[in-house]
Amino acid sequence: MSMQLCGTEEVRNAIEKGDSISLILAKRDHDNQAVDEIISMAERSEIHVIEGSENDLWRMARNNSDGAPDIIALVGRNPSATFEEVLQSGGLIWMLDGAKYPVNIGFCIRTAEVSGADAVIIDGPLNNQERSAAKRASMKAHRFIPVFWRNAIESIHSAKQAGFRIIAVEDIGEKTPWEVDLTGNVILIVGGEREGISEAVLSSVDEIIRIPMTGFVPSFNLQAPLSAVAIEAQRQRYS
Repeated sequence: MSMQLCGTEEVRNAIEKGDSISLILAKRDHDNQAVDEIISMAERSEIHVIEGSENDLWRMARNNSDGAPDIIALVGRNPSATFEEVLQSGGLIWMLDGAKYPVNIGFCIRTAEVSGADAVIIDGPLNNQERSAAKRASMKAHRFIPVFWRNAIESIHSAKQAGFRIIAVEDIGEKTPWEVDLTGNVILIVGGEREGISEAVLSSVDEIIRIPMTGFVPSFNLQAPLSAVAIEAQRQRYS
């Protein structure tokens, strides 16, 4: 199930039907009257519109074999949603516990967005400059998915109250990703680059996934296990 509507016809039809569009990305300096009309319709419907370069739209468009479309729209996820609204809507949330390196965090945000996650929570010691660097490393994917910088334990407590299952991704679990149910309302947790998931967080999870490793080096980089589980979750949730 795609979260994207691509091209003027798809976007216009969705607005006219009253479908839930949370954001529209229009090509900067376009010369397309249909796009101007859609932007006017979006403004009347209070749909947020942002501009992007031709390269932005070409890179992100689902259908780009004929070049960059002039407009695409995001459905099924609201990048401006509050944490409470995300919990109320349900879905799949990624949590990074103790992550420290902006580039790794940015890659994880991008992977979470591409794989259809509903939000990302980051509990890590980053200042404002480092957070900005993480957003840049995400290739601006943070514009299209809610990203929350908040305490892991507090977030888990709120999520459990909202009916979420909490699943950690570590090297000590007994089940591989394809042996675990990743559907429904779930938070998936990966740990920081050095210490992994903290003991306090591990003690509060419902299940632990083990990522198979057969090489000599004893661990993957942060975004690798996230990517592996994200793809499996996408298979289970949308196949």
